[in-house]
Amino acid sequence: MHYMKTNSVCGARCHLAQRLTRLIGLVLLLAVAGLAPHATPAASATPAASATPAAPAADDNRAPDLPSPLCDSLQVPLGNKVAFHVYAQGVQVYRWDGAAWKFVEPVAMLFADPNYDGKVGIHYAGPTWQTNSGSKVAGTRIAGCSPDPAAIPWLLLQAVSNDGPGVLASVTYIQRINTIGGLAPAAQGPSIGATVQVPYSAEYFFYRAED
Repeated sequence: MHYMKTNSVCGARCHLAQRLTRLIGLVLLLAVAGLAPHATPAASATPAASATPAAPAADDNRAPDLPSPLCDSLQVPLGNKVAFHVYAQGVQVYRWDGAAWKFVEPVAMLFADPNYDGKVGIHYAGPTWQTNSGSKVAGTRIAGCSPDPAAIPWLLLQAVSNDGPGVLASVTYIQRINTIGGLAPAAQGPSIGATVQVPYSAEYFFYRAED
């Protein structure tokens, strides 16, 4: 009789414990379901960057650091400040005259950044620089220096003509620096009148009079 009473009490208690366990499990399940974040539709892909050229890298108006005293002659006169800065990539064209390679012209594209992204203009005979908007400047050489004997010289040029409207319409001086390549071939030309295009790159800084 005592055995049956104990077994009956245990059965009731065990049954209650099982119900409590199930109830707690259900409460936890509902809590987790309520806290779980709802799935949201995937955001649409960001539109591709525009092919419009980037703004010219000249907003800081900082002149380049030149090696001194080697290139002191390339310093722009006081009263002028940087208005435009571009990176050029192209060729220097030479023609063989029977005795030497004579420089003919540069043919290059001008870019807004050192990775040659964002074409902002062209460079051609004159020497002339022209922006996409149509403004241009032609210059004449004043001074040069050669920090790298394996590359064309760094130059200071003064503007001799301008056309606009645009950023180059008021340019007074131009610096060509950080040149790579572009030198005339060391070997003789195959025939008189033969031309060769030698790859080069450089940076150009354009100055205008301070306000």
